[in-house]
Amino acid sequence: MNGIEDNEFTRQWHKLGRDIPQPKAVLCISAHWLTKGTFITAMPSPRTIHDFGGFPEALFEVQYPASGDPELAKETVKNIQLTDIHLDHEWGLDHGTWTVARHMYPDANIPVLQLSIDYAQSPEWQYQMGQELVELRRKGVLIIGSGNMVHNLGMVAWDKLNEPQYGFDWALEMDKIFKDRITRADHQSLIRYRDLGKAAMLAIPTPDHYYPLLYTLGACLPGEEPRFFNDRAVGGSLTMTSVQFG
Repeated sequence: MNGIEDNEFTRQWHKLGRDIPQPKAVLCISAHWLTKGTFITAMPSPRTIHDFGGFPEALFEVQYPASGDPELAKETVKNIQLTDIHLDHEWGLDHGTWTVARHMYPDANIPVLQLSIDYAQSPEWQYQMGQELVELRRKGVLIIGSGNMVHNLGMVAWDKLNEPQYGFDWALEMDKIFKDRITRADHQSLIRYRDLGKAAMLAIPTPDHYYPLLYTLGACLPGEEPRFFNDRAVGGSLTMTSVQFG
């Protein structure tokens, strides 16, 4: 619902889009494009994907007409040495991408690409992929990792969704641990998140929504300090905590 709502989260995304330098393009790693192998959208006009069900019709009516950038896609393929990247002409922009991008860049005037997550690979591999995106950052491409550090849909307290800062003890504990490790640039413990205890396993029952964070950590430049925003628990078992580098 953040895709169409005006709330504290979407206002922060809108502010971020105004505050940072306008990027050459946006490359998003979304928790909702899991593949065998790695793919990058390479079409000139990516479609808006409504990859969900059971929501109001207004959400399905949203179109985000940002252009793609086939040349940047090809350049990314050449830059990545860790694996072969395949050019994709079918996927588009899923809700992990457009629900954020349309608030940051409501005029859809910035090209947007998606990079898939090879779900067969390890956390260390995902982090290394992020490291290989640094050169794109230096060329003015904004890297967005779209997921959640704490994401356990099976334990959501649906009756508490509108209660401010409602988080289970383990969710708040992990949110604090994640922020501490990010602040100290302790990326190795974040890669080895399974060693962070039972609370980590509750926060990350499956790694799909966690992996985008590893890409953004890998793409950090030396000395960059993190800035946290949207730091709030939702429904007990989710957090919207976001982090900006650069």
